Amino acid sequence: MTAETPVKLYDCRDAFADTLVELAHADSRVVAVVNDSLGSTKVGKLDKVLPGQVINVGIAEQNMVGIGAGLANGGKVPFVSGASPFLTGRALEQIKVDAAYTGANVKLVGVSSGVAYGELGPTHHSIEDIAWTRAIDRLVVIVPADPIETAQAIRAAYEYEGPVFVRTSRIGVPIVHPEDYQFEIGRAARLRDGDDVTIIANGVVVTRALAAADLLAAEGVRARILNMATVAPIDREAIVAAATETRGIVTVEEAIVHGGLGGAVAEVVVEDAPVRMRRLGFPGFCPTGSPTFLLDRYGMSPTGIAEAAREVIG
Repeated sequence: MTAETPVKLYDCRDAFADTLVELAHADSRVVAVVNDSLGSTKVGKLDKVLPGQVINVGIAEQNMVGIGAGLANGGKVPFVSGASPFLTGRALEQIKVDAAYTGANVKLVGVSSGVAYGELGPTHHSIEDIAWTRAIDRLVVIVPADPIETAQAIRAAYEYEGPVFVRTSRIGVPIVHPEDYQFEIGRAARLRDGDDVTIIANGVVVTRALAAADLLAAEGVRARILNMATVAPIDREAIVAAATETRGIVTVEEAIVHGGLGGAVAEVVVEDAPVRMRRLGFPGFCPTGSPTFLLDRYGMSPTGIAEAAREVIG
């Protein structure tokens, strides 16, 4: 590939919807529950071929999650899907009580997460969803980085007996995993080796972390890149290894910096392997702007990530 060749970008909602169609064809128990969002979730792909396995509840997120829990109790495997700011913000109590507390076999899929709706402003930014869902007991939280991982995460959620939240985006991303990649709940993927500093990221910013590693490599700094797709349960072993084998850790997430991926990593570090850390994310409410503008503004450009890594290792 030459410098002039554009990198192909993928919408992970397609990987979610295509995988859902495959699962629904193979297993009639698989159903989709949506909040008048057949287009934005891409679940319309399933509605066209198996309309009997799609339930549209209208703009009623609390009811949507409750219906999903009821379907799970009736033996179905519901994928409850909607824009992440509204799925998690409006229905957090139902996610906590109806899904997690009861251990219902509900699969929650929050699309257009983070700042994917950047131009619509803070009401549509979904930067708190990782922190909210990570705090709920018994709920698996997954943030895939590319279409390969998204498809595998949806299959893993289907196979897992219990509640799962999969956070996907509409922001175009390149493929960062090899074709033989095997996703596993609770296990980080090491995308690059390094013994100077570790950069831990997930979701749409993984590609930015890899670009930062390239910048650092040009300076002779070897950065280990971990894709921590599963935030709950967190891969403690990979974090401790990073803390003991490299000189510091930088976390990067398309989310508020408090309580999400950075917080989860910091908890492991302070308890098991103290090391210098820097957490990159959004400090709070963000202004209106494109996703690229917002990520760059808050230090999550490749240059900003590389600078944070330099600071950590002194």
